[in-house]
Amino acid sequence: MKIYIIRHGQTQWNASGRLQGQTDIALNEKGRELAARVGAALKQIPFDRVISSPLIRSVETAKLVLRENTGRAGELLRAGGKEAGASQAESPIAVDRRIQEISFGEYEGYSVPVSSLFAGDAKFAITDPDFHNFFDAPEKYVPPKGGESLSCLVERTGDFLRELAESKEEQGREEIVLVSTHGAASRALLANIKHTMLKDFWYPGVPKNCAVSIAETRNGRWELLEQDVIFY
Repeated sequence: MKIYIIRHGQTQWNASGRLQGQTDIALNEKGRELAARVGAALKQIPFDRVISSPLIRSVETAKLVLRENTGRAGELLRAGGKEAGASQAESPIAVDRRIQEISFGEYEGYSVPVSSLFAGDAKFAITDPDFHNFFDAPEKYVPPKGGESLSCLVERTGDFLRELAESKEEQGREEIVLVSTHGAASRALLANIKHTMLKDFWYPGVPKNCAVSIAETRNGRWELLEQDVIFY
């Protein structure tokens, strides 16, 4: 099995540097354009299926990538989710909460005013002086009230990857799967694949919108083939 992990396209909150987390923000026009351009670049990659975060920015990105895709998932999307031999309930895009973005709890919609990797609009700035650890020292990050730890994010995305690898063994055939997710969630997926320590969570940086990383299972283990490929 080979997977293409894509971070969603740009949203207006991305553009203004606000933390979205699990707040359901749609793509802006630039985000739609980026996703469509990646879709054109990956048009000949025959995606068998797509798994997306349930958040609208990821689902919309997946749909735009699939719009002209030559694989079964693209055909199923253009057929309105139905094709000859497909079940009534079958959809080209399955959603999985394990790959939705990390929750920032009470800080969603706010920004990090000072960080080596990220800077947001000062009028939405988080006043907690230690929050910059989320980017600068992830091993020291303490989530705000109602938020989620990076360790929990790594755990749930790791569970997702294990289940995917097991499904390959059960089906006994190779698949190409598009995984549409988020910035931190995509880094958590790669942390599981590369077995990196939490302090290196963001290496080499926050992925750009619509950056694509490619991995495959070999002898039951995930291996990273390419990281943060830009197709626009």
